[in-house]
Amino acid sequence: MTALRLLLVALPGALVLVLLQAFAWVPGYQSQGRDNPSRLGAFVEASAGDARLLNPILHADTASGRIVDLVFDGLLRSDERLRLEGALAERWQVTETARLALGDDALATRALPLVQTALDAHAPDLLLEPVRLLAAGVPDSDGHRLASHPRLEMRLSRVVPELESLLREALGADYGAGVTRQHDAGADGDAVLEHNPEITFWLRHGVSFHDGHPFDAGDVVFTFDAIMDARNLSPRRSSFEPVKSVIALDAHTVRVTYRRLFSPAVNVWTIGILPEHLLDEPAMRAEMDRRGLAGEARERFGLRDSEFNRDPVGTGPFRFRRWASDELIHLSRNERYWDGAPEYREYYYRVLPDSLTQEIEFRAGSVDTYQVEPHQAARYRADPRYRAFSSVTPGYTYIGYNLRRPPFDDPQVRRALGMAIDVDAIIRYALFGEAERVTGPYASITDWYDPSVPALAYDPDAARALLMSRGWTPDEDGWLAKDGKRLEFNLITNNGNLRRKAVASIVQQAWQRIGVKCNVQLFEWAVFLKDFVNPGEFDAVVLGWRLDLDPDLHQIWHSTQSDPNELNFVGFSDPRSDELIEAIRREYDRDAQRRLAHALHGRIAELAPYTFLFAPRATRLLDRKIVMRGDDGQPAPVRAGGAGDLFFHFNRWQRLDHDPGF
Repeated sequence: MTALRLLLVALPGALVLVLLQAFAWVPGYQSQGRDNPSRLGAFVEASAGDARLLNPILHADTASGRIVDLVFDGLLRSDERLRLEGALAERWQVTETARLALGDDALATRALPLVQTALDAHAPDLLLEPVRLLAAGVPDSDGHRLASHPRLEMRLSRVVPELESLLREALGADYGAGVTRQHDAGADGDAVLEHNPEITFWLRHGVSFHDGHPFDAGDVVFTFDAIMDARNLSPRRSSFEPVKSVIALDAHTVRVTYRRLFSPAVNVWTIGILPEHLLDEPAMRAEMDRRGLAGEARERFGLRDSEFNRDPVGTGPFRFRRWASDELIHLSRNERYWDGAPEYREYYYRVLPDSLTQEIEFRAGSVDTYQVEPHQAARYRADPRYRAFSSVTPGYTYIGYNLRRPPFDDPQVRRALGMAIDVDAIIRYALFGEAERVTGPYASITDWYDPSVPALAYDPDAARALLMSRGWTPDEDGWLAKDGKRLEFNLITNNGNLRRKAVASIVQQAWQRIGVKCNVQLFEWAVFLKDFVNPGEFDAVVLGWRLDLDPDLHQIWHSTQSDPNELNFVGFSDPRSDELIEAIRREYDRDAQRRLAHALHGRIAELAPYTFLFAPRATRLLDRKIVMRGDDGQPAPVRAGGAGDLFFHFNRWQRLDHDPGF
């Protein structure tokens, strides 16, 4: 008994000693660099959703895009002021080879000096070489033919959208007489005027993919062909559809010719470039053989089915190492990166679906950045231990309706549903003021957004009256119904996003108050996209867009982009909107683009395929020991890039073992 009493007395003391030893031994947040030096060379980021396809031409979600941006390079990229600069291409030049078809050889011969004079007078440096006459059937400079009519070929130092007006002034209004008028047809045929804009890219020498294979012009041509291959179902295909040809002039020179005016032409070449040697036909056949694929599976096999999507090889600053689904993705730095190896040796992308878990791990030092929830923003911005970066995001949160399904095929029903939602109250109470209301499809921080478009007025009584005017009347339980069927549907969103979950809950209650029954469902990110959003199998969805900063919205809103796995998954189709989208793509003048974009903004707001809610204000935190290599090579405070992109200078980030004091 004495021994037992001694043991019972001694055990609590021993436990205390063990806990004290553990406290002294386990590295704390402030001492982890000293106790674990390798931790200083690793950056750990967390997100609610796992990636899906680590392929620059296929991915359509933020998680995949984050990894793709680190593993792959485009020909071009944006600088800190959001201007394009060279990446895999050292430089580029935009020109135009225009061709004017005329009725007969005599007319063409008379027209040549008039056109030459008019173009010289318009701008002395406009013509790269004298205008030349192509007889009917004679090949033009890129190998195409026009069988029926002679043409004048004009090689211009820039794209001239007003070229038709110049030619009309020089030749008269009937200069196209005798030629079937197909303005900007851009194909072999009898178009009166073909613009044929061109971009010539001069590629960097000495760049290699992560496996050591040299990068060259063939990879650029292959990437374009892969985007346009229907088997691959690339959501970027519409951005490249206007391309007539991509030709490797030599190993380090590529010429891209467009079949018509296309103002976003240069911007789209920020897309990551694929390695031809790993994904060409012989490589794909070898993969199918290795995996034992046969029959129909072999016939359908495309890039979406390739193992490359989970084991990518690019030219970017980080190399892919490992992917444990729903757990982490591990990258390591590319020591031979053409723009200099990143400061961090390792990068980890951890999947932590719960925001609270992300916060705890950030405060413990297991994660290096944390995007705060709205209710935390003011407190964390005042916390001296962290550096906070806040900005309105270039995008918005919205409720999207499946326009293929009733009752969402009725724009008045969609407007009524929007009128029942007090968006200002959501921003004020659910988001603690950390957002700005939006009314249309463009990022509110851009010139393309039209601030004069009014927001839907919050008026639940008017919303209910509008629904009743469309034939919906209360049933015995007070729910609105038509033809014996209640106005009831499912509203889905992804689990782990507290903002979207809050929006779904508030909206559910708002609609219930006007007699609309809404069932909220949450799904894990991968299931959410694969089973519901991508195939268009949903009623309504709470989602968000992070947008590019150019005015081209073709992928999201054009009626041709609503097939499975494309980005117009709500099925929006409106001829007037299509016309505006196409006009924006033909227009090279920024002021004219702005006017067209504002018209598109107003049109989409009127038809209400989405209920546009708000542009979130994002606040991200970094520990103050994370700094960036300054222009002078010395540690400097991390600074965000254009449009508030915190990770713009990520390759220059480093972690010190002490607070630098700035």
